[in-house]
Amino acid sequence: MTTDRHALFAAHAYLPQGWRRDVLLEWNDAGVLTAVVPDAPASAGIARASGPVMPGMPNLHSHAFQRAMAGLTEYRAQASDNFWSWRDLMYRFAARITPERLEAIARWLYVEMLKAGYTSVCEFHYVHHAPNGSRYANEAELGQRVVDAASQAGIGMTMLPVLYQYSGFDMRAPRPDQRRFINTPESLLDLLSTLRRARPEHGALTYGVAPHSLRAVSAASLRTLLEGLDADLPGAPIHVHIAEQTGEVEECLAATGARPVAWLLDHFDVGARWCLVHATHVDEAETAALAASGAVAGLCLTTEANLGDGVFPAQRYLEANGRIGVGSDSHVAVDWRAELRLLEYGQRLVRRQRNVLACPTRPQVAERLFDAALAGGAQASGRAVGALAPGCRADWLVLDAEHPSLYGREPDDWLAGVVFCEHGGSPIAEVHTGGRRVVHGGRHEDEARAYEAYCEALAHLLA
Repeated sequence: MTTDRHALFAAHAYLPQGWRRDVLLEWNDAGVLTAVVPDAPASAGIARASGPVMPGMPNLHSHAFQRAMAGLTEYRAQASDNFWSWRDLMYRFAARITPERLEAIARWLYVEMLKAGYTSVCEFHYVHHAPNGSRYANEAELGQRVVDAASQAGIGMTMLPVLYQYSGFDMRAPRPDQRRFINTPESLLDLLSTLRRARPEHGALTYGVAPHSLRAVSAASLRTLLEGLDADLPGAPIHVHIAEQTGEVEECLAATGARPVAWLLDHFDVGARWCLVHATHVDEAETAALAASGAVAGLCLTTEANLGDGVFPAQRYLEANGRIGVGSDSHVAVDWRAELRLLEYGQRLVRRQRNVLACPTRPQVAERLFDAALAGGAQASGRAVGALAPGCRADWLVLDAEHPSLYGREPDDWLAGVVFCEHGGSPIAEVHTGGRRVVHGGRHEDEARAYEAYCEALAHLLA
């Protein structure tokens, strides 16, 4: 017996209440879950999941073009290598990106994200112009290429065109190697409008904005940007890099008399629509105030470790009911499991304790961090994702129950095996987005073609 009904039966599924048995998932043609029923009878004609089902993870911070330079900066370029020396190399790489190559790089990256179990991404997109700084005939050319890459791969997207206006605090003039990034608030809003007309919002795509950082915008330009955003997209997501480096904190103190997070919270209405990316260097008062604001701290642990940024005060922040999500940022790693693992391990190394980010009501570290990253990532995305619940996007992962990290374990230990064990490759067998299977047997449906185009783009960039 066959049926056209959009439904899946899972012997085990991870719902907002935890692991439940005999779960029936139903969704509509738009790719939205309409029913999630635990303890349901198995019905003939309904497909059965091959293993445990769990929600896909939102990736709340990505710079797609940087995927192509992963591994190319792992050498000492000067006596004291740090974020700032890495940034100089990144700028030189960004200067060589063409629209066609950006699309190929982004498409392969999004294939990798899906294989890793990221089912949506917030793209913090700041390469807007031609290498000499001039506008393309289509001012949204590069952003449109990235949106198309996401659509081709099958990943959901929150597109965040970035306002980058200055090279430092006190409205310092841009550097020549930043000319591909530079806009005024008005031109950035025009670019966003052009992009939305060319690629309108739908179930898998929404928009917001990203003031790059406090050093790259002024208070006046940030206010103009947000006023313009609210005129067209009230309530849309706002993401900003902040307090990633001690040098940035020191410059902000010198220029404004305040630390970056404190200054932002004092001067703008920072709330649930905001994602403060990194926020690594916050003092106790900022930690408490950021948690109270309802904004999301966007943590990118593998990138922060790679760049030598520092360690976010996760224990204090979570104890204050702060919200977090994770992102792959520069894509030295594309794996939410690695982000959560490093989040906990960083705290262990600092405190010389184990299971630091557990709490009395959530003794399983992996489950606490997984739930927090799902909720915070969904909030930062501005999309109904990150949960197997009616009204949410039909995005889920199917685990391989025979995988060495899961075999023989009870359901309560599955997430610990997924997050903390690094044996035998990924335990993720399938990935579905909008109810459509895009990864099967650990391979993406368009993997070969996407990788061929990526290799061609990389060959040109590295020539």
